[in-house]
Amino acid sequence: MKRLLCNVVCGAIVGTLAACGSLPLPYPVPATTAGATPPGRLTSVPPALQQGRSRWVAVPWSELPGVEQDSLHEAWNAWLKSCERPAPALAALCPEVRRLSIGSAPEQLAWLTTRLQPYRVEALGDDGPGLLTAYFEPVFEASRQSRPGFVVPLYQPPAGLAQRKPWYTRQEIDTLPAAQAALKGREIAFLADPVDALILQIQGSGRLRVTEPDGQVRLLRVAYATNNEQPYKSVGRWLLDQGALRDASWPGIRAWIAQNPQRVQELLWSNPRVVFFREEALSELDAGFGPRGAQGVALTPGRSIAVDPTSIPYGTPVWLASSGAAANLERLVLAQDTGSAIVGAVRADYFAGWGAQAGELAGRLKQPLRLWVLWPK
Repeated sequence: MKRLLCNVVCGAIVGTLAACGSLPLPYPVPATTAGATPPGRLTSVPPALQQGRSRWVAVPWSELPGVEQDSLHEAWNAWLKSCERPAPALAALCPEVRRLSIGSAPEQLAWLTTRLQPYRVEALGDDGPGLLTAYFEPVFEASRQSRPGFVVPLYQPPAGLAQRKPWYTRQEIDTLPAAQAALKGREIAFLADPVDALILQIQGSGRLRVTEPDGQVRLLRVAYATNNEQPYKSVGRWLLDQGALRDASWPGIRAWIAQNPQRVQELLWSNPRVVFFREEALSELDAGFGPRGAQGVALTPGRSIAVDPTSIPYGTPVWLASSGAAANLERLVLAQDTGSAIVGAVRADYFAGWGAQAGELAGRLKQPLRLWVLWPK
C-alpha cells in the first residue's frame, strides 16, 4: 500500500512500495555463529538461522508470551491472504492452513506447535532495541469536482513524470504554472483540508466518501501509485527542530496547527515529497480488508505488519510482543508489508485498520518490541 508511517518523526513510506527494500532471500540460511541458543533451552536444538541483518535463534514455544490466549482465528484471516501469494518455503503449509480456517483455537494452536519452530529474531549488528510503530488507512469526505469547501486535489501521476526526475517539489506544485499545467485533468477527487491530503500521502492510501456530480456518494480507495522522487521530510521532525512542540504525534501536530493556522503552508512545504494515487473500486468484500501491502495481498487490521523484508520474508507468520502506554500486544501476525523506515531485524509497523480510532492508535504507538518468526520444521 505504499502506506506511510503515521509516526511522522520516523517518516516512513509504508505499503505496496515493493521498491522500499531489497528483495529477501528465498529462505534463511544456517548462521555461521555457533552457540547462539543458550544451553538447556531445547533438548534438540535446531541451528540458528541467518536472514539478512537478522539471526533467528530457536526457542521453545513456552518462550512466546500469551501464546495460549490469542484469538488465532483473527490471524488465520491474514494467513489465508498470504496464501494467495505464498513464499516458496511456506507454500506447502497453505493447504493445511485453509483446512484449519474452520478449526477451533486449540486445534490451530496444536497444529502451530507441531508444524512450526519458533525462532527469536535478533539483530546481527547494532540496530538498537526493537521498535513497534503503527499505520492506518484514513477515511475522508471528498468531492469529485472542485467546489466551495473542497478545493485540495489528490492527483493521479502526471504525464511526463518519468522524463523529469526528480519531479517538482510540493511547493513548486503549488506555485509554478508549469507543474500545475502538467497536473491539470489528473485530479481524482478534492478534499477539504490540505493537512488531510498530507496525511493521506504519508499513509500512502485511504478511503474516500466521494460525492459525485449527480449527488450520489460512493466509497472508494485511493492507493499509492508513485511519488515525485523528492526526499521525504517529516513534518513532525521539522516542528521538533524548530522547538515548536515536544509531542510529534499527530494529535500533537494537530494541536499546533489549531494554534498556528497562519503557518500551515510553511508546515506543508517542509516536506517536498508528493504522492500520486490510483483509484480503486471498493466492494463490500474489499471494504473488510485494508489496502494491498508489499506482499501483494490485502492487509488485515491488527494482524498484518510491515517488516524489513531482508530480515523477515513476506508471508512469514510472526509472534509479536509489545507493551507500552498505547497498547499491550501479544499475538500472531503476518509479515505482509514494508516501508522505507522499517529497517532492521526487530522492527515492525502494525496495521491498525482504518478510520479515526485506528488513526488515534497509529498516532500514539511507539514502543519496545520483541519478535519470533514461526518457520516450518
